[in-house]
Amino acid sequence: MDTPGGPPAEGSLRLPALTIFLSAFLLFQVQPMVGKLVLPWFGGSAGVWTTCLLFFQTLLLLGYLYAHVVTHHLSHRGQLLLHGGLLVAAMLTLPLRLHPFFQPSGGAEPLGRLLGLLTLTVGLPYLLLSTTGPLVQAWVARRGQVPYRLFALSNLASMVALFSYPLLVEPYLPLRAQSWAWSAGFILFGTLVLTLARRVAREVPALPYDPNPAERPGAGMKALWIAFAAVPSALLMAVTTHLSTNVAPIPFLWVLPLGLYLLSFILCFDGTRWYRRGLFLGLTPVLLPLMALSLHPDFRWLDYRFEVLSRAAQWLGSVRGQVVLFSTGLFVACMMAHGELARRRPHPRFLTGFYLRLSLGGALGGVFVAWVAPRVFTTYLELPLGLAAALAVAGLSLAWEVGPRHRWQPVLAGAFGLLALGLGLQALHLDQSAEQVLVARGRNFYGTLAVYDDPAQSWRTLAHGTITHGGQFLDPRKAGRPATYYSLDSGVGLAIASLPEAPRKLGLVGLGAGSLAAYGRPGDHFRFYEINPLVEPFARRYFTYLGQSRARTEVVLGDARLSLEGEAPQGYDLLAIDAFSSDSIPVHLLTREAFALYFRNLKPDGVLAVHVSNKYLALQPVVRAAVDAFGKHARVVDTESDEEEGSYGSTWVLITQDGSFFDRPAFKGNEDVRRLPGASLLWRDDFSNLFRALK
Repeated sequence: MDTPGGPPAEGSLRLPALTIFLSAFLLFQVQPMVGKLVLPWFGGSAGVWTTCLLFFQTLLLLGYLYAHVVTHHLSHRGQLLLHGGLLVAAMLTLPLRLHPFFQPSGGAEPLGRLLGLLTLTVGLPYLLLSTTGPLVQAWVARRGQVPYRLFALSNLASMVALFSYPLLVEPYLPLRAQSWAWSAGFILFGTLVLTLARRVAREVPALPYDPNPAERPGAGMKALWIAFAAVPSALLMAVTTHLSTNVAPIPFLWVLPLGLYLLSFILCFDGTRWYRRGLFLGLTPVLLPLMALSLHPDFRWLDYRFEVLSRAAQWLGSVRGQVVLFSTGLFVACMMAHGELARRRPHPRFLTGFYLRLSLGGALGGVFVAWVAPRVFTTYLELPLGLAAALAVAGLSLAWEVGPRHRWQPVLAGAFGLLALGLGLQALHLDQSAEQVLVARGRNFYGTLAVYDDPAQSWRTLAHGTITHGGQFLDPRKAGRPATYYSLDSGVGLAIASLPEAPRKLGLVGLGAGSLAAYGRPGDHFRFYEINPLVEPFARRYFTYLGQSRARTEVVLGDARLSLEGEAPQGYDLLAIDAFSSDSIPVHLLTREAFALYFRNLKPDGVLAVHVSNKYLALQPVVRAAVDAFGKHARVVDTESDEEEGSYGSTWVLITQDGSFFDRPAFKGNEDVRRLPGASLLWRDDFSNLFRALK
């Protein structure tokens, strides 16, 4: 309900609006910036981004708690002194930089170190930015003004920051410049906050609160606020993970769900005209069950009896259909939940408690997806369970309003509840595919690994999301044959075959099923670098490459770049870089500094093999720039797929100091990487531009 209050004085909201806009803009600018800062240490998995979201949501909660406590227990002068002191302390922590104490090591799960690093790097500034929305709105409410549209403004600023970073900031500013620019923005923000606080302290409230006591929200209403905030938060993270891991790991696809989430806040709190309750409550029981049904592995190929249904299912199961379906469904669910929140917002004197519980719900949803789900589930069950929860809270909203004017709402609420129960039960059967047999599945911080058998092809696959990380024939006569991207005619296969006959030492970044171990000969030493501790047990238990290799094999757990930096030069005959899970690119493995590290660990005539196969990014220009920067020779080796041989189409770039290496017949016809069309893209640790690499 809208709370009564007189109109504000002309221009009186300009400074509060500017302060809130800048604080929200800085909040969302710093998130991708910090994600880029930690990339060289923690990699680019979905788990890293999810953990960052969890951290930021938790700090947002603490910021709202701070605002709630100080506005209820301190005078305005006390708030000014405390907040001013904390702002000065936060400025002393700038500019943003990493602290070596939290650098991960070995195969230990990095969640704790990542959270510690984020806390020390950006914790206090982010906390103070988080307090601004409820704190400034509470100051505005002292005048008798209704401040809730400022919440919509803050979400608009968040969306502007969200889209401006990859479009305008990242492509043109190195990280150091970004950090200094953000720090300058924070100092400006602090100045605005202190100016506003002093102005409010000097003013006599223009309008008093309504003299009639406002109704204090009950415990049930407060719990409902939390539920309506938790469900869209959990759905946001679950849908983001699903789209970026299981559907299409397209760079920047994660921006779309977050943008829709913020847009729903903007629309619902801007006014009553955007949230059409009948429309969004009506669409919820249609779209959400359809989203859950589409998660079934055979959804596209089931017998739907009618041709039109079969075609619709095939489109909805496609990459484009999944992106459209899940984006639309997420937006509808967020509009439903946030619209119901906006309908139940309290009198402004209770707004800090309202925002506190809204933030608590968001944090609980984030904790469930980022921390609970990877430890409890072996697959992405949080998505169908989140869909069920959305239906349940929609039903709860209907059941909450029972009276003569709402006689049908209990029936509708019951129907929503039954749908939610059905979705929860359906989640238990997501792995039952007619074409493939699930052999094993495991999940941790880095995502979900699965092993599938295809009995018709006598073939076993190791998969991470939609990306194959190796495969092997189940037929013992073919089991020792290197397959998938590592076949005999692949770039890395040709390079290994062209190495000297003497015992060879190979470094291999990315273990997968261990396919490259099939190239081992007596006396060889194959050293794999693998960041995910779940991969090695899967490779040893469900595949025979490592166990039957004639070479001595070794697996080093941890980020490959950090491991190489901590070792003496290894003198590898060949170093293969193949660590791009789900087509997401750990940029820190393709920077100038990374290539310098690789060349330092090669013999003078050693070969660097970089796997650049990617549906969405053209990585050859990035590698070519590094080749030019270091004065090396390089060839591109493209291989066509061959189902009988178990080989997949792949593109490798082979790099060496010894130009005569490519005089061998095996490389006849392979193109020099320098002759490829297009401009080179030299990435550095502090600067990279994924947009320019998009195909």
